[in-house]
Amino acid sequence: MTIAPDLHTLTGAYAAHALPAPEREAFERHLAQCPACAREVDEFTATLARLGAAEVVTPPAALKARVMAEIGSVRQLPPDSAAPAGRPGRGGTVRRQWPRFALAASVVIAAALGGVAVQQHDQAEQARAETARLAQQQASFGALLTAPDARTATATAGSGVGTVVWSESKGQAGFLAAGMPPLPTGKAYELWFNDHGTMRPAGLLPKSDGSLLLDGPLDGAVGIGLTVEPAGGSPHPTGAPVMLLSFA
Repeated sequence: MTIAPDLHTLTGAYAAHALPAPEREAFERHLAQCPACAREVDEFTATLARLGAAEVVTPPAALKARVMAEIGSVRQLPPDSAAPAGRPGRGGTVRRQWPRFALAASVVIAAALGGVAVQQHDQAEQARAETARLAQQQASFGALLTAPDARTATATAGSGVGTVVWSESKGQAGFLAAGMPPLPTGKAYELWFNDHGTMRPAGLLPKSDGSLLLDGPLDGAVGIGLTVEPAGGSPHPTGAPVMLLSFA
């Protein structure tokens, strides 16, 4: 035996377009004669629209467990039945407070979990892109090191050692750093091509040890310099070089 649902309980499902055709048609006939349900459908529709337009954020870790626990213990009541004596029903708004919370929170969870999935996908894509970039730079650096006309020059700065390798045939240069003194927060080592006295930005060292393929071609440069700059880099050196290396 199939029991027909109480039409008053279908407001949320109707607003979310979740009713099968027969129930939707029956509810719409009921809706035309029930102001309380019409008001609640309007409230649900507005809430869903706001949720759809809102920026997705990661929910608190305990939210899903809390809402799922509440959903299992809360039953939606019709708007005008079983009201306690002496307490105004207000069209069932008070009695339906928990069901409204359950549906709205369920939509929030679905949207937020979707946002988490998108965020994780974006993070994975960013990680793959960064891995590909590093692999490409390593391959280019390896090709530079093995070029037939590759040459090197080395200098020191305190406890650090810097080596530049360049190839005229490839028109490229790279820099290898080892044990460079650590810098305070907000500062970074910046490399420069020395164009006969004019310094051209060539990239930021990501850390005190490692290698970097310099940005831009040799283009007639006679060497490179290393300075300490703000973390984002500078268009021109702001202090004396801590290291100078010549392509001679």
